[in-house]
Amino acid sequence: MPEKTQHWTESLFGSVYALYETAREYQLAHRATQLLAEQALFDRHKPHEGRIELQRHSAAGTSHPVMKEPHADALFDLLRAHGDFASEMHCRYEQSSLLFASGAAWAVRSIQTGHTPPVVSFRTDDYDQPVQHQLSITGLTNYAGADALNASYELLAHRLAAADHAVHLAKEDHLLDHEAGEFHDAVDTAMGIADSAFAYGLLAQKAVNFVLLEPRRARERDIALARAAAQADQPSEPSA
Repeated sequence: MPEKTQHWTESLFGSVYALYETAREYQLAHRATQLLAEQALFDRHKPHEGRIELQRHSAAGTSHPVMKEPHADALFDLLRAHGDFASEMHCRYEQSSLLFASGAAWAVRSIQTGHTPPVVSFRTDDYDQPVQHQLSITGLTNYAGADALNASYELLAHRLAAADHAVHLAKEDHLLDHEAGEFHDAVDTAMGIADSAFAYGLLAQKAVNFVLLEPRRARERDIALARAAAQADQPSEPSA
């Protein structure tokens, strides 16, 4: 929670920065799980051919020896476990990056329309999870980073559109050959959503700083005027 003494410009940027830190944590976790999954790839290891025997006993008291290859079994188990964890971390990285990017974009739009929100605010879905805001930012004609921001947004929008297209094709009962190719291309493109959202979020965060310049200056002016008024109210010392 932001401190009560914080000005809204400070607490709002802190709120955006917390979204960045969250996405960054999941980005690091995702990269770590990717490395683990790659290390567990079966074709990168030569399973040892040594075997063990397991004695399985039936209810009748007879035993049925089963031969197992423990090293191969371990490699399969690790591949599955690391793959599942990497998939989960990728999902969390993507979700947190989209929240970061959309939260920063929301902050910019809020300031542009004259609002002074102390924190980024999200609606929640049926599962009490935050729902991302729209990602676009406009009206930054005097901002030096506007072109890079717009280019980053266009790339992210392209990847999100590819994800929607892949979902649409996946619902079809039968895909033609060219549609199957489109599906795989769309999936490959959509896999970059997390990285694109994170990159766009970083640029949107810089845009938050830009639109906060004038409110921060106004605050500094108010502080300076208040100090001057306080000094003027102080009684002057009697002359010697």
